[in-house]
Amino acid sequence: MSETPPVSPEIDALLQEHRVFPPSEAFRAQAAVNDPEVYARAAADPEAFWEGFARELEWMRPWTRVLEWTPPDAKWFTGGTLNASVNCVDRHARSARRNKAALIWEGEPGDRRTLTYFDLFRQVSQFANVLKSLGVTKGDRVALYLPLIPELAIAMLACARIGAVHSVVFGGFSAESLRDRINDSQCRLLVTADGGFRRGHVVALKQVADEAVADTPSIETVIVVQRGQQDIPVVMKDGRDRWYHDLMREASHDCPPEEMDAEDMLYILYTSGTTGKPKGIVHTTGGYLVGTYATAKWVFDLKEDDVYWCTADIGWVTGHSYVVYGPLANGATVVMYEGAPDWPEKDRFWEIVERHGVTIFYTAPTAIRAFMRWGTDWPRRRDLSSLRLLGSVGEPINPEAWIWYHLHIGAERCPIVDTWWQTETGGMMITPLPGLTATKPGSATHTFPGISAEILNDAGEPVPVGGGLLALTKPWPAMLRGIYGDRDRFIKQYFSRWPGGIYFTGDGAKRDEEGYFWLLGRVDDVINVAGHRLGTMEVESALVDHPHVAEAAVVGRSHEIKGQAIAAFVTVKEGVAISEALGEELKKHVAHKIGAIARPDDIIFAADLPKTRSGKIMRRLLRDIAEGKAIGDTTTLADPAVVARLKEQYLAIEG
Repeated sequence: MSETPPVSPEIDALLQEHRVFPPSEAFRAQAAVNDPEVYARAAADPEAFWEGFARELEWMRPWTRVLEWTPPDAKWFTGGTLNASVNCVDRHARSARRNKAALIWEGEPGDRRTLTYFDLFRQVSQFANVLKSLGVTKGDRVALYLPLIPELAIAMLACARIGAVHSVVFGGFSAESLRDRINDSQCRLLVTADGGFRRGHVVALKQVADEAVADTPSIETVIVVQRGQQDIPVVMKDGRDRWYHDLMREASHDCPPEEMDAEDMLYILYTSGTTGKPKGIVHTTGGYLVGTYATAKWVFDLKEDDVYWCTADIGWVTGHSYVVYGPLANGATVVMYEGAPDWPEKDRFWEIVERHGVTIFYTAPTAIRAFMRWGTDWPRRRDLSSLRLLGSVGEPINPEAWIWYHLHIGAERCPIVDTWWQTETGGMMITPLPGLTATKPGSATHTFPGISAEILNDAGEPVPVGGGLLALTKPWPAMLRGIYGDRDRFIKQYFSRWPGGIYFTGDGAKRDEEGYFWLLGRVDDVINVAGHRLGTMEVESALVDHPHVAEAAVVGRSHEIKGQAIAAFVTVKEGVAISEALGEELKKHVAHKIGAIARPDDIIFAADLPKTRSGKIMRRLLRDIAEGKAIGDTTTLADPAVVARLKEQYLAIEG
């Protein structure tokens, strides 16, 4: 069992962030939520609070009870029936939003499509009929292995329309990863594409899918989307493989939606754990839709004329909740972009913001740190004046990255919503409300109204001020309902640490004297140096605080005297010369910021860090390098060659 992460006086000094940014009076005046009493009202009656949002959706039959809670099992909106695709598409297509842009899509080569809500309604209905014609029925699992193209959202909503359970597998995953996920959930049908694009290169998805499906006996049919104009070589297997465009041409636009119980399964999404078998996280229809609808509406302060862009791939939960279900349930205009942020130039994101007039921009700290590294000239080339709200998601954001984002992208006028949540939570749990919350760089601030979070010690006792383990103490509508096919693992993983149905997040956090939450990263990212337990996040923040550092990842390695020593992998900003002297300077900087105990033993300068294709740093691989171990699985990395280069560098340093 992981231990409680420490918060020493030195670390407290690092995280005592005194810069505070209240919302402007102009933003507060127009914000959807600007009454601080919402927190007290939600805390006094959480069920009534969530029920209020549920009433804003369209139900086929009303619920009889808001919540049944038998830890660890929650049932929300018992007896109620609805359909997710109706709430995301039909009800807008029947309204004044009929011809409003639902999806504005851009492919990496520059191809563009816009689908109105009426377009989306017709295509979702057509593809739902395609699935039905191929024998897919309510409860069947459908695997989706696609690039970030409109057909992915269409396929998800079509599954929801007929009651099939979608399981999206990120288009950067290997054949082995795809195969394992299909077999675990026994998917009946796979939807893939001939290929996709990444930094000017074709990613041959169909070839990967063919390799995976060779060992997935449950798959009966493979539907292939023809992605682009380029001729991507594809082998179509007779009797199994069908072209998407051929099937759609023959399909009717009329597909009555399936009436789904609020607790019927909506999707399975596999978390890419560092070890062990991937976990198939189960989300159901009613509670999940209410949770994503509510958080998207309030956290993003959505207005009718907003152009909203979440840069996440739909293969991850952020894309499920805040590219598809949450924004579309709100009737928003959603931007989707297939490619990399630095192709063909490092201003690609800002060019898209400028051209489409994006007003809300939600991205990851990894991307923000990359933008920092590339310098301020790139965003300066573009007109970003349409932006009114910025967001951060995926991991804790370093305070200096937050400030850079605020200054150079938000021009000091845009509130930043730094959000904490997980695949398992379904939606945002700790986040500012932009019209209410005075934000602090690096802090996710407070829980969303109606959410109960505490910092607990190992014994399960609350830590009002200071550090410990982040726990969720009461159920919430969008919470996971299980791990597919593995009840024991579900209980052991999330509900066995403390009694009473308390959910263990696996994250360390601290709370300051004003009640702000500061996420410290996974509790297994803890280094024990001579009896002093240090969270990697604090050391990384100290390194990134140095003006020459763009990004840092810190791991522990065995040390015969101290138990563990700190190894820091560092990338510097463009134009900075790497030298032994800079390494020593960085070590002193960390010691100054945190204390001598946190001084890294090793500084390894790296051109890049090993990251998944979604941008998360794979610290497990860095630990393998630092410990001199055999390198584990690298199939999920954007560039597996990064690991080999780093290992070579590290061995050279160690002599």
